[in-house]
Amino acid sequence: MVSRIFETPFADRPRERLLALGAAALTSAELLAILIGTGTSGASAPEVAAALLAQGGPDLARLAGRSAAELAAVQGIGHAKATRIVAALELGRRLLEEGRPDRTRIRSPADVYRWFAPRLADLAAEEFHVLALDSQSGVLRDLLVTRGILNSSLVHPREVFRGAIAEAAAGIIVVHNHPSGDPTPSADDRAVTRQLVEAGRVLDLPVYDHVVVGANRYVSFAEAGLL
Repeated sequence: MVSRIFETPFADRPRERLLALGAAALTSAELLAILIGTGTSGASAPEVAAALLAQGGPDLARLAGRSAAELAAVQGIGHAKATRIVAALELGRRLLEEGRPDRTRIRSPADVYRWFAPRLADLAAEEFHVLALDSQSGVLRDLLVTRGILNSSLVHPREVFRGAIAEAAAGIIVVHNHPSGDPTPSADDRAVTRQLVEAGRVLDLPVYDHVVVGANRYVSFAEAGLL
């Protein structure tokens, strides 16, 4: 029989603890257990949550970096629970952005690297992001476009520019990581960049730079004269 939160003692019932004590009194694992809702025949929801956190390291930043498909593959999660977790973490990220008194300003490729390195430098898979910028080079939103191997068929201009247009961006910077640690642009990197720069000209939404993040260093297409 599936183990449910309400069948366990109060100390192990995060939903009831939240109602009685408030969300701040709960651990990250307990909050995650509320999103998970039900456990499995062999583990309660809090146990599934604790195991999920332990797999990628205890901090939420690592959990937030995992895709819904990756989370769904974990025993006791599945696609419905995975999408709830990803949606909740994204809401938290957006709330944090809205709470900043001033938008982060991007003044150089080094600023882009400092923004992304903590999340991308050690990833085992490539991620392609778009930084949507306002007219003063302030960050409107960091948009994840795709995970996986970067090539021109996977990174379509429609997907890259759609979010930036929705944010009324004045321009964009595209960013991706090389899991090898070597940020030297590949032939596909160059092809993708040419395609996006041309699309940006047509849309009057310029691509200011393409920054490739590696281990402890980066390559900027703008700095290297590759745009």
